[in-house]
Amino acid sequence: MDTKKQLTFPLLMSVGTAVIGSLQFGYNTGVINAPQKIIENFINETWVGRYEEPIPEISLTAIWSVAVAIFSIGGIIGSFSVGLFVNRFGRRNSMLMCNVLAFIAAALMGFSKHASSWEMLIIGRFVVGLYSGLSTGFVPMYVGEVSPTSLRGALGTLHQLGIVIGILIAQVFGIESIMGNKDLWPLLLGFTFIPAVIQCILLPLCPESPRFLLMNKGEENKAKSVLKKLRGTTDVGADMQEMKEESRQMKREKKATILELFRSPLYRQPLLIAVMLQLSQQLSGINAVFYYSTRIFEKAGVQQPVYATIGAGVVNTAFTVVSLFVVERAGRRSLHMLGLLGMAGSAVLMTIALALLEKHHWMSYVSIIAIFAFVAFFEIGPGPIPWFIVAELFSQGPRPAAMAIAGLSNWTANFIVGFGFQYVEALCGPYVFIIFTVLLLFFFIFTYFKVPETRGRTFDDITAGFNQTAAAGREKPSPDELNSLGADSQL
Repeated sequence: MDTKKQLTFPLLMSVGTAVIGSLQFGYNTGVINAPQKIIENFINETWVGRYEEPIPEISLTAIWSVAVAIFSIGGIIGSFSVGLFVNRFGRRNSMLMCNVLAFIAAALMGFSKHASSWEMLIIGRFVVGLYSGLSTGFVPMYVGEVSPTSLRGALGTLHQLGIVIGILIAQVFGIESIMGNKDLWPLLLGFTFIPAVIQCILLPLCPESPRFLLMNKGEENKAKSVLKKLRGTTDVGADMQEMKEESRQMKREKKATILELFRSPLYRQPLLIAVMLQLSQQLSGINAVFYYSTRIFEKAGVQQPVYATIGAGVVNTAFTVVSLFVVERAGRRSLHMLGLLGMAGSAVLMTIALALLEKHHWMSYVSIIAIFAFVAFFEIGPGPIPWFIVAELFSQGPRPAAMAIAGLSNWTANFIVGFGFQYVEALCGPYVFIIFTVLLLFFFIFTYFKVPETRGRTFDDITAGFNQTAAAGREKPSPDELNSLGADSQL
């Protein structure tokens, strides 16, 4: 019943509006796959128009690969730039400004066919990658800072829900009868301007993060007023006290730059956990499964494999909703471990099914079940949890730099899997998923021994735990660093 009181309309509107950025990331991740052949035809026609001969196969492959992969390059640069914006302009205003990139990308991709320019398509993909990289930092940070402690996990899961809904919308819109055809594919890619318009209208109606207002701007009355609005009550004393305590410590600490995060023994453990959780998401093999799924469905004799892939997208979305409802009951650490172990089991089942596919036709149905199970377990833990737990592991000072490093790790691993999977799969065949099984088991062991449970704990309490661990280690942190990780909260 306390939860219902805390779920106010201003809070839901703020989180929902922020999550439009997550939806954009998901949409632009999935949108390029369905119209591949049609866009390749456009590239060939443009080449013929320019050089009066068909495009060489090697050039076509290179242009297409760049168009796909440059999205991740933009994401890497964008995620690494998060700290440059949020400390100067605030969380909400950074999200608002970021939409300029979405409009530029939509114009470049939407008019690329009209201008007979695949270069515009590639530049547009890079720009929307920049937007998505920034969003993966801005959204979890804003959501984590406006949410009450008891709902931080559930509302944090909405970032991943936005991503998977975006992917699902892209899959549905990419059907040939809707927008995945030679006439409408520029509209399919340029569609990204519509969510950007909606977010530009709604964001000015949402408050700035109260933590940013108090700790970065020193505007206590404004922060208190925003908290009252978000919580739907005049009694925000406990929230204000927690933020003031963190603010006092923040003033006594040096600004934590990215280099200082790596150098400091006190930040080392939470930073290692943050990076490893991001790697556990991308190196789990989830993108490889989505890449492989269409061919598995084809082998299984599915007449329209695109619909089966959409089915996997529906499972993806459904289990993100499940995670949303159980994350505050079961805890982050438990769900992450359950997800990793379930994915490892599904990967083994998939390997067996794919290896025996030629001998036993019915194994194709086992492989489909394995794909759906793999996707379901991913969304229970490794999908949503790494995004918002990073914001929980660090105090206000080092949080933007930590989010930038975590985002960089995620996007880099995403790029490596996306670019390298085809080559590894060519070498290993169906046994490629054994590699992911080994990685999943490694991440499970790491989570079991190293990742703390953050459910129901304040930011200050979580960071105080790392302070104790670092103080017990060989390297002694400086007094400034101790303050930054909540040392005073133990006094």
